[in-house]
Amino acid sequence: MPKLNILPQRLPQGFADRMGRSVGALGITPNLISLFGFVGNVLAAYLIVREALLWAGAVFLVFSALDMVDGAVARATGTVTRFGAVFDAILDRASEALVLSACAWYFGERGEQVQAGVTYAALFGSVAVSYMRARAEVVGLPMRDGLFRRQERVALIGGGLLLNGLTAIVWPLAILSNVTALQRFVALRRGLAATE
Repeated sequence: MPKLNILPQRLPQGFADRMGRSVGALGITPNLISLFGFVGNVLAAYLIVREALLWAGAVFLVFSALDMVDGAVARATGTVTRFGAVFDAILDRASEALVLSACAWYFGERGEQVQAGVTYAALFGSVAVSYMRARAEVVGLPMRDGLFRRQERVALIGGGLLLNGLTAIVWPLAILSNVTALQRFVALRRGLAATE
């Protein structure tokens, strides 16, 4: 797959190592950080439903950023486990699904049915992007690239909430998420064809 990534997957190595060691020295485990990030995103979803979009955006961005911290701590402290990776991935998917569902609720309560529908399309794209990666990894194909991965979706959603532009961002979010899912599907098909 061509590398069309917009945002980096991880923090710079030197910074991540220093931060991982510092946080790990406090006795905070990577799984606890993952769980804390999920709880913060539940709060962000609640704030969206309450129409406190500015606060929701700030909370969503801060707690979603913990997704880079848990991995850094695991690598720096030598506590990387397969369970931890799966636990983190499940909580990431659940977090994004909750926040997007809250956005759809927000639009529905305001009578903006088209925007609510587009938000559900964005939710489908988000799940499909992650599913394509999971299926690829099951058959031994790496798939971390893509035009609009989780970090790009988080940045767009967070920016839309902070700038009171949720209505404006759901269309590009839905389109780009589903295009990325299709991009990964094509890459998965080609990868499987090459191994058969």
